[in-house]
Amino acid sequence: MALPPSDITPEAAKRMDRDSRQQDALLREVDDAYRQDQLTTFAKNHGLKLGIVVLAGLALFGGYLAWQSYREKGRDETSEEIVKAMDQIEAGNLATATTQLTAIEKKGSDGAVAVAKLSRAAVAMQQGRPADAARIYGEVAASGDTPQPYRDIALIRQVSVNYASMKPSEVVEKMKPLAKPGEPYFGSAGELLGAAYLDLGKPTLAGPLFAEIAKDENVPSSLRSRARQLAGLMGYDAIVDVDQTLKDMRKDEQQQQAAGAQ
Repeated sequence: MALPPSDITPEAAKRMDRDSRQQDALLREVDDAYRQDQLTTFAKNHGLKLGIVVLAGLALFGGYLAWQSYREKGRDETSEEIVKAMDQIEAGNLATATTQLTAIEKKGSDGAVAVAKLSRAAVAMQQGRPADAARIYGEVAASGDTPQPYRDIALIRQVSVNYASMKPSEVVEKMKPLAKPGEPYFGSAGELLGAAYLDLGKPTLAGPLFAEIAKDENVPSSLRSRARQLAGLMGYDAIVDVDQTLKDMRKDEQQQQAAGAQ
């Protein structure tokens, strides 16, 4: 701050300094209010869109992650049948795939049954039957015989399908145990948890969570990009490596262009 002219009394200088600080505080309040208004508008106008993005990312190919884990083990006698069902899904023969997956559920091991059900739920989503998909995901999540990783991913997908009809507090209760750094599904569960915090009007909880997701290199780049934008909107710095961030952004853009060309 510049020194006051010599003809200004100490009392006047103090008053000017006080007025300056008050003005700075007022500007900060206006800026905070504007930021909060932006966030409120975003949550109001795009909260549902965010839910849809989460849903699309998690549900359209619902059996993929589970199948990857299952394939690496490769110990079940039904593995070849699962491969055939996956081929049918890839070829767009969803009815045939559903029949094959249902047969696997009747005779496979716990892991095979979980993969089959998760894949059948994904088929239901592709066929525009979200209620059936949510029911199947719920069966996997509630099954005590199903390995925990499958139960966790099933719960995340069930919540993503039912998000619009759930209370935000219910989403928080279900996702909070899974939305922790180091957990295998931190990014997916964290994105749903952050959206629920926004719906509850708690940006101070959502912002740091989105920032943490954006900084986690184990989270898919597309999810990190969304989290980074949301964190920035709420005033939280989510960039650790600028070069890597730019690289991720270019990768996301290329993926979007490739998807649009298909």
